[in-house]
Parts: sequence; C-alpha cells; structure tokens
Amino acid sequence: MEDKREKYSEKDLVEFKEIILAKIAYAEEDLRMIQSAFKNDSNNGTEDTSPTFKAFEEGSETMSKEANVKLAIRQEKFIRDLKNGLLRIENKTYGICRVTGTLIPKERLKLVPHATLSIEAKNMQ
Repeated sequence: MEDKREKYSEKDLVEFKEIILAKIAYAEEDLRMIQSAFKNDSNNGTEDTSPTFKAFEEGSETMSKEANVKLAIRQEKFIRDLKNGLLRIENKTYGICRVTGTLIPKERLKLVPHATLSIEAKNMQ
C-alpha cells in the first residue's frame, strides 16, 4: 500500500535520523575493522623456505587485500549514502522518490534508509 503524502512528519524524520545514525555507527566500526585487517595483512610474519608455498601465500594475501579494499570502498560508499540521507532529513526531502516524487514507503526506508527511489522507480531502471 503506497503512501501518497508529500512529506514525512517531524516525528517520522526523527525516527529515520536515529535509524541512520545507528547504521552509520555500525558501518564506521565495520570500516575500521576492514581497514585494520588490511593493515595487518601486509605483515603477518610468515617466513617459509618453500618457494611454492610462499608464492601461494602471497597470491592469497593479494586476493585478501583486494577483497578488503573492495569491501572498504563499498562500506565508504554506504556511509556516504547514509550521510546524504541525513542531509535530506535536514532539508525535509527525505523519503521522497527522486524519480516519481511520491513518498517511499516507511517499511522500505526502515530496511534501506539511504533509499532515494521507490520500488516502482527502481523497477523502471
């Protein structure tokens, strides 16, 4: 059931702000752990005389670093998207689909608080 109101109430916006702030805190902690793992990967202190094993381990380490970099980039984008949601709350445009101009359902925003598209608009892409 779609909500056709033009804007969310102050009470709703406060609730969304709390959800977003909590998600930012969790996301920033995750990012710190990813970055910490990335820094620790560069020196894990393994010395081995077997060249084959060493080459395999270096390859694995490179894959691990690449995966961590991708995770960090994805997490940074998620944090940026959440912070943009806070800006939309400040200008009272939060929860309004940027394509259709209709209100994004509250249930969707609770699950995806950085959403800028209604499901209808997302399906049009």
